[in-house]
Amino acid sequence: MKSPRAVRFAFQPLYSLQTGGVVAHEALARPGHGTVPDLLTQARREGRLAEADLGLAIAAVRQDESSLPLHLNLSARTLAAPPSMYDDLLAELGDTGRRTRDVVLEIGPPFAPLPADRALAGMRTLTELGFRLALDGLGRGDLPLGLLVEAPVDLVKLDRTVLRGLPDDPASAAIVEALLLYTHRTGTRLVATGVETDAQLDAVRGIGIRIAQGNLLAPPTAAGPAPALLTRPQATRAPGPAQCVGDFLRPATTLPDTATCNDVREVLAAADAPSGVIGVDELNRPRWSIDRTRFLVAVTGPYGHALHAKRPAARLADTPHTIEARAGAMEFLELVTDADWGRTGDDVVVVDEVGRCLGVVLVTEVVRGVAEAKVEAAAALNPLTRLPGSDTVARDVARRITIGEPFVAAWLDIDAFKAVNDTAGFAAGDDLIRELGGALTELAGGLRRMRVSHVGGDDFLVVCDVDEIATVAGALLDRHWTADGLPVTVSLATLVCASGSIPSYQEASRLLAPLKKRAKAVPGSSWVLGRPGADRVEVLRGIGTRGLQAAAG
Repeated sequence: MKSPRAVRFAFQPLYSLQTGGVVAHEALARPGHGTVPDLLTQARREGRLAEADLGLAIAAVRQDESSLPLHLNLSARTLAAPPSMYDDLLAELGDTGRRTRDVVLEIGPPFAPLPADRALAGMRTLTELGFRLALDGLGRGDLPLGLLVEAPVDLVKLDRTVLRGLPDDPASAAIVEALLLYTHRTGTRLVATGVETDAQLDAVRGIGIRIAQGNLLAPPTAAGPAPALLTRPQATRAPGPAQCVGDFLRPATTLPDTATCNDVREVLAAADAPSGVIGVDELNRPRWSIDRTRFLVAVTGPYGHALHAKRPAARLADTPHTIEARAGAMEFLELVTDADWGRTGDDVVVVDEVGRCLGVVLVTEVVRGVAEAKVEAAAALNPLTRLPGSDTVARDVARRITIGEPFVAAWLDIDAFKAVNDTAGFAAGDDLIRELGGALTELAGGLRRMRVSHVGGDDFLVVCDVDEIATVAGALLDRHWTADGLPVTVSLATLVCASGSIPSYQEASRLLAPLKKRAKAVPGSSWVLGRPGADRVEVLRGIGTRGLQAAAG
């Protein structure tokens, strides 16, 4: 079997789509003959899989010349190896000056040969050694959902085979959105891999994924990740889960908190000098922070070197500003404002739930990111009602379909709206639309599961839980609408979708169209209800009906 020492490595960067910066790079083995799976298959047959797998990781560390966080690939089978098998990897990291917290072990398929409890035990061992973990190949391998739920990971890497369906395949988009919701709720991060086309990049950004990797951004190179900054123009991003501090994460340059000023000076004088250095204790918790400019001013004066060189760097350091990675971007900005931080160019240290350093963010980048998101969101709002367009309801319907959640999709519009405009005037018509939009906004504020879109003109879309629709209908239909004193009626068409009864938002939209036509045929303010696959339409409100009693349509 070919020795891992003889294998060469290429390194491919992972980019933040928020800041454009490299957040880490992945070591990709390049055997002289054959492939890595071939090499590992042969090792497994010889009973040396863990040895070969970890040998590749050690060789990757030895060949890496950057200071970026490093991603190393491990087979899930290696999780069964005893902790002592990692001693050589730990020793190599120590020899190269790396900390385990700067290394992400990407656990990849196949998962089936290893019982889930042994896999989890192996992952916990690795986290106890200080490594961060990622699950790789999601969508290509055989990762059990139960393991995904329980695994102590920081990242989940979405395989390129799923991305190939973007942006045109609704099923692919729905799967990615569901995974994004999962990672948002669990505090992990979703990485899109194999980004090869502009259309894929735009789709990834549009859905809300904030870390990506692929040949379109930068191919693997033996010299490490280049370019260090993603300069491709930002695509307009559809509103997704709220931004968090972790979305703006950059790698941190750290030294032991006992480091001297000379140690810091050597780091800051390097060609790829960082903007600052964080002093961390033996548990990787930040103890001090040094800004590059202020430090160099202090130590390069006439007597600076003599005064400070061999003394503790802490004497020229500041108390680090820290914030948890799960904190929201707006929460971060509020904290900055409350603390009256004048040095907005300084690094702010991002920590995990037990205070360990994960990286740094810049106040200016968070401010820019939040501002861009707000501008994009504002641009998508209807100028009359300040409500978002149909994408908001479309995404929520797709999410509910993906997770098998029952819901109601509804279409509301004003009856004979052209006649309203012709009689009362356009200004009165606009006022009426604003009033309807305000009523829907107020309803959505009280019903946490309700989403509203203003499609345009006098048309509105609603999606809500089944037990919320009666409240929505009552609030809209019990109200007496007028346009400059002219009485106006509205029509509400609703589609009740049980779990698994409908395949897509597009199908919901198609089925709502005849229901809306039926509602418009009912005199007065009307409400009709239908279900996918059923011919029967119920007229629940209109002249000739009593309250909310149903009548066959």
